[in-house]
Amino acid sequence: MNLPFSTSSTAGLILAAVFGLLFGILLNKGRVTDYNVIVNLFRFRDWTVLKIMLTAILVGGIGVFVMMSAGWLPEYHIKDTNLLGLILGGALFGIGMVVYGYCPGTGVAAIATGSLHALVGFVGMLLGGVAYALSYSWVKANILSVGALGKIRIPEATSIPEVLIWIVLAVGAFFLFRFLEKSSARV
Repeated sequence: MNLPFSTSSTAGLILAAVFGLLFGILLNKGRVTDYNVIVNLFRFRDWTVLKIMLTAILVGGIGVFVMMSAGWLPEYHIKDTNLLGLILGGALFGIGMVVYGYCPGTGVAAIATGSLHALVGFVGMLLGGVAYALSYSWVKANILSVGALGKIRIPEATSIPEVLIWIVLAVGAFFLFRFLEKSSARV
């Protein structure tokens, strides 16, 4: 199933802006544009971010799985798996999130709420993006080539049916949410 317009058309750009605005509003309503909510995740005091992210992963992942199964999407668009790049990138992202107090999406949404420190951190994100772009040829040769596994997915790598993976993740998330709610009530 294809949309009746190109994503680079005027209608596509307007839709992207509308969905981006709605996403930012939902981030704000979910309280993840609050610096303290993000930082308290890393202090093991507030599980809001974890619950929102896990819910988004499950809804998005199951939604894509259902659309693929129904034939509404022609194919998965998978990036190459580069283990060293993922480990280093995840570590840098985590450090940046702890220091900045936001992930990139929540940082931009926090700017829209008037947060000056989110704006300062956003400039740092832009500079980091420029530094990555300028060093990409070195990163590609020395980091992305280490543990390069190509375009793989968990179902193909493990021979576990995809539907079973999503069922296990959904059930696991349910019990994790219950545990977090009970542990939060005790604090």
